[in-house]
Amino acid sequence: MSMIVTLDVRPMLAKGQEPFAAIMQAADALGPDQTLRLIAPFRPVPLIGVLRQRGFSFAEHPLGGDVWQVDFSPPPGALSAGSSLEAADWPAPLQLLDLTGLEPPEPMTRILAALETARPGEVVFALLDREPLFLLPQLRARGHAWVGNHAADASGYRLLVRRGADA
Repeated sequence: MSMIVTLDVRPMLAKGQEPFAAIMQAADALGPDQTLRLIAPFRPVPLIGVLRQRGFSFAEHPLGGDVWQVDFSPPPGALSAGSSLEAADWPAPLQLLDLTGLEPPEPMTRILAALETARPGEVVFALLDREPLFLLPQLRARGHAWVGNHAADASGYRLLVRRGADA
């Protein structure tokens, strides 16, 4: 039986706050036998797509009055998105990029450019305002490994990318 972790984002939205970082932080913190129960004042279609890309399964239920409950469960044996068991053995980053305050697609462009100049196996660190959802599939397609997570205070996203051998 799965333990339910409930996150009701209605109060955040009522205050004009963006709940995405809090949702992703909660999803990343789930254990293997936990489910994230999201309560929202609308059906969160884009969020469902993001978490499905990460391998999460979901079940959605309208609760009435424009309120939705969506239960997200991580895939069995899953690590957080992009996680690599080998990441602990990666070398220290040779390039440190502070990409906060830049408008998309500039962070993605700069990270890809840094990887072009890196040698296979070298690591690039980037500090971003948000999770780079459009970059991550590009990294995978180009043969790079990556790990990333949201800052504990939800102030940004930290990304380590190791250049692939055939990139």
